[in-house]
Amino acid sequence: AAVSWYGEFQRLYDTIPCVEVQALKEHNDQVLHLSFSHSGCLFASCSKDCTVKIWSNELDISLQHSSNMRPYNWSYTQFSQFNSDDSLLLVSGVFVGPHNSSSGEIAVISMENFTLLSRVRNKPYDVFGCWLNETNLISGNLHRIGRITSCSVLWLNNAFQGIESENVNVVKRLFKIQNLNASTIRTVMVADCSRYDSPDLLLDYEEQLAASSTSTCPVFDLGSDSEEEEAKPKQTSEPAVQELPDDGGVTAEDGLQQLFDDIMEGRVRPAVTETELETKVAELFVRNRTKPPELNLLSTDSNSKTKYLIFTTGCLTYSPHQIGIKRILPHQMTTAGPVLGEERRSDEFFDSLDHVIDIHGHIIGMGLSPDHRYLYVNSRAWPRDCVISDPMQPPPIAEEIDLHVFDLKTMKEVKRALRAHRAYTPNEECFFIFLDVSRDFVASGAEDRHGYIWDRHYNICLAKLQHDNVVNSVAFSPVEQELLLTASDDTTIKVWRSPRVVRIQQARKPRPRKLLFSWLMNQRS
Repeated sequence: AAVSWYGEFQRLYDTIPCVEVQALKEHNDQVLHLSFSHSGCLFASCSKDCTVKIWSNELDISLQHSSNMRPYNWSYTQFSQFNSDDSLLLVSGVFVGPHNSSSGEIAVISMENFTLLSRVRNKPYDVFGCWLNETNLISGNLHRIGRITSCSVLWLNNAFQGIESENVNVVKRLFKIQNLNASTIRTVMVADCSRYDSPDLLLDYEEQLAASSTSTCPVFDLGSDSEEEEAKPKQTSEPAVQELPDDGGVTAEDGLQQLFDDIMEGRVRPAVTETELETKVAELFVRNRTKPPELNLLSTDSNSKTKYLIFTTGCLTYSPHQIGIKRILPHQMTTAGPVLGEERRSDEFFDSLDHVIDIHGHIIGMGLSPDHRYLYVNSRAWPRDCVISDPMQPPPIAEEIDLHVFDLKTMKEVKRALRAHRAYTPNEECFFIFLDVSRDFVASGAEDRHGYIWDRHYNICLAKLQHDNVVNSVAFSPVEQELLLTASDDTTIKVWRSPRVVRIQQARKPRPRKLLFSWLMNQRS
């Protein structure tokens, strides 16, 4: 939309929210997450002090309400999200259960009177949870099948669980997905396909698309019956779209029997470990027990009511290194119908993923553009040619954070990764660094005591925002991208505005009378 280079210079110089105007210090422990209401009038903050605080976004931001979740056996609050009409707030936290076991829990709070409406268990806790629509939210559960094999179940929950009628469900199972090699589904979010029919926001889009031939993040469907293809992403940058398995091949039962016969008769190489054996058996078992993926994922009508469920997952190790995408059809967006979902045949015990993006690194953050067309991903790369032989020992990760950009309309990476921010926590302790995207900017936290702002069009870092400790989360106002919040382990929330807005606000303030004028007025009196 730029009409001149002068206008672009003015935008990049004068409209970046890089001037600190306020520091909020009401939390007394690390602040982990920030989220704005859709109207921009309120925002919520989550903290290790186990409170969720709701703030009023006026000229001077003020605390409106604080809810302490410790009486519900929570350790801390970690994530929040307003529903589409800002009447409800989803709050996710870590719950301490029997024998000090930790799991996750989601609470729904009414914005009318700040009462707690419902609580939903959420496992693992870093599924976080998200809204599907105004009154239904998505949570997770995890069922162990073996030492490194499990099943993730995603549930649709009604926010109002005090329904008295026995004929109305408050929960319904959405998807049931098998996890291999100690991986699990985490960090769920929903993209609304009907929203991304806007023009391309990225400059030189076709050129960028062609340049994606250097991408290291292949995109592929999980339809192949070859675990070797899934475990070793292709080196070309073109998405490896794999065909569905041929039903005429060897059945899973025959494959399992052949594997056991080979083991008993000594035909299997002696280096097969217990872990490798469990993974092989799980792959063979699931081959004929999985519902095929949805076809034509990319041909979604822009006016369709279809939504995508997006989450982190993996296939090689427990650290999240893939992004799974599953289409949610209109009839699945309500808790009406059987609690366990649609009736399944024996060969549809698990659901398959419709699309997978392989990142080749540890994913530490994801965020959608305002129109839900572009997915931004924070990741810390693995060594280029690393081989994972033990799923419980993921590869070392880079200190430099890569910020990848994917177009959900084409399922391709469309930009070279943005860089500037860094993280230092080792792989086994790595935690989430939240990011946020506005019309023109993308911002992220980092472990180097700064928040960062980039321009979405030119791939340039525009500002570093100083804190005294790790910056965990950032949030743009959805109605005013010249307002940005940052949350840090230093227990503060900082408010940043653009130089242009600061000048306007200062001009509106009443100026103090000059000393000479005041002296003359005093002499007259």
